[in-house]
Amino acid sequence: MAASAAQNAPDMAMSHEPRTEKLYEVGEKGALFPRSTSESTQVAIEFPEDLEGEEPTEEELVTLERISGKIPWMSYTIAFVELCERFGWYGSQVLYTNFIQHPRPPGSRTGKDPRTEGQPGALGMGQRASTGLTTFNQFWAYTCPIIGAIIADEYLGRFNTIFIAIGFSIVGHLLLVIASIPAVLDSGKAIAPLILGIVILGFGTGAFKANISPLIAEQYRQTKLRVIKHPKTGERCISDPNITLSRIFLYFYMMINVGSLTGQIGMVYVEKYVGFWLAFLLPTIMFCLCPAVLLFCKKRYHLSPPTGSVLIRAIKLWFLAQKGKWSLNPVQTRKNFKDERFWNDVKPSTLGDRKPAWMQFDDAWVDQVARGLRACSCFTWIPLYWLSYNQMNNNLTSQAATMTRNGVPNDVITNLNPISLVIFIPIVDNFLYPALRKAGIRFTPIKRIAFGFVLASMAMISATIIQYYIYKKGPCGSYMNTCDDPAPINVWVQTVPYVLIGFSEIFTSITGLEYAFTKAPKNMRSLVTSYWHFMSAFAAAIGQALVALAEDPLLIWNYGVVAVAAAIGGLLFWFHQRPTDKKEDIMNMLPDSTYTGRDKRHSVSHTES
Repeated sequence: MAASAAQNAPDMAMSHEPRTEKLYEVGEKGALFPRSTSESTQVAIEFPEDLEGEEPTEEELVTLERISGKIPWMSYTIAFVELCERFGWYGSQVLYTNFIQHPRPPGSRTGKDPRTEGQPGALGMGQRASTGLTTFNQFWAYTCPIIGAIIADEYLGRFNTIFIAIGFSIVGHLLLVIASIPAVLDSGKAIAPLILGIVILGFGTGAFKANISPLIAEQYRQTKLRVIKHPKTGERCISDPNITLSRIFLYFYMMINVGSLTGQIGMVYVEKYVGFWLAFLLPTIMFCLCPAVLLFCKKRYHLSPPTGSVLIRAIKLWFLAQKGKWSLNPVQTRKNFKDERFWNDVKPSTLGDRKPAWMQFDDAWVDQVARGLRACSCFTWIPLYWLSYNQMNNNLTSQAATMTRNGVPNDVITNLNPISLVIFIPIVDNFLYPALRKAGIRFTPIKRIAFGFVLASMAMISATIIQYYIYKKGPCGSYMNTCDDPAPINVWVQTVPYVLIGFSEIFTSITGLEYAFTKAPKNMRSLVTSYWHFMSAFAAAIGQALVALAEDPLLIWNYGVVAVAAAIGGLLFWFHQRPTDKKEDIMNMLPDSTYTGRDKRHSVSHTES
């Protein structure tokens, strides 16, 4: 129903509302043109940065080169905090599969096994148990962002909520350390602190994730297209804030993968040669840098205050818009929900004296809520993408253990994914995207996300083929997980699925974060971002249903089903979101609302910014 209600979102930009900016319409090849209006204008530009330069004319929008603005240096300090958090998260998560699945090697109290083909382990609960618990971890960690978003947007603000999340995460990390102490492993009761640590760490991670990416993006203050002189050539060009935000999210994501890369590679070798206790302890120590950096830089950050009961008012607005639009004929209902009047009928200027007391916002905020709902509708098919991505967290790690590794730990191969991202992100930012813009190809967010689905499906097809040959050439046939000898296939063949998934993340995962931030109302950014993360929890729930396939001799079916699901998801996403793709520039040009949503009865902090 949310998706249906959101279908009308782009049309709201075409209605004649009081604005300070020009209204825009789409011309050939999706170019954006200002169009005249006789209405008065009332809404003020929000940031001083939007006053720099000139507003582009119709001709300049088509002819001038669009470039990125300057990324604020404070954004890099927040990116470093994310690096430390991801070091802690992935440095711990990479250990879960071996810790749960495999027993302790003979004579080892810490779980280490430095033999060339030896397999570190602790609990010996098998692959289904490890897949089940790691899938639950994924589900839980990406359900909690919604809780963190509500706390941040309505009560404490992003910065304070991040600190609470850090506190929970530190407690969770300490419980993982306790679970891996040799004395606890000897007692046979390590599973209790492990599960408790996973739950508490998952909550902290979720609340952190909902707020850290909006925080870094908000450090860049320009929101409007402005004509400036090119910093290198001196020629007139357009400073495009959407290009700048896209670059911010690209490098933010690269720092995520630098953290995960160093955490994962380092911890699997610590696990193998020292033991699990140190492998869980080091991420805990690294994570403790997060609060230190944030406190040191707090006075230099742009911080958005909490906004009170904005979510409640958005929900009330949505239900009010549906009033009188329902019909016994479902076709008519859908037509009513897509009609231009769906949102126009509930704008304050339309209702006049009939508007309810809770409607304390302006027309522009109604447009932004509609745009935010459309963004959420875009995320409907994303779980089928994350289903492919999540195979790295468990099944592909287990697959590596059945192949010839020549001394390489099975859980170090997964680092091919962050390595590929660290390599490809600068290439995409400095060469691919600029080349596409120069060629006049509009590689919009919807197109990027759809392309990521294609790459994810290809990754799972390659994993299916690898699994087929493991069964065909392995000494134990279709039961390689319990085989003493590996299949005569070099483990580095997994480069194909890992690199394809990594490349797909640039187009789907990074773009999704960017889309959630740019399309959400300014006072609901954490909430819409949390909805994006919640799609990963949905994927984990679907993955839980496939746990029965996560064991010999059914692993070929596991990867095959996921490959087909990603392909179907990509097709459905594209056909569902083509109308949105055509309205991209119009949605980006919606006027800013003057409604802050501040409600002191609900907010704990009122002067954070």
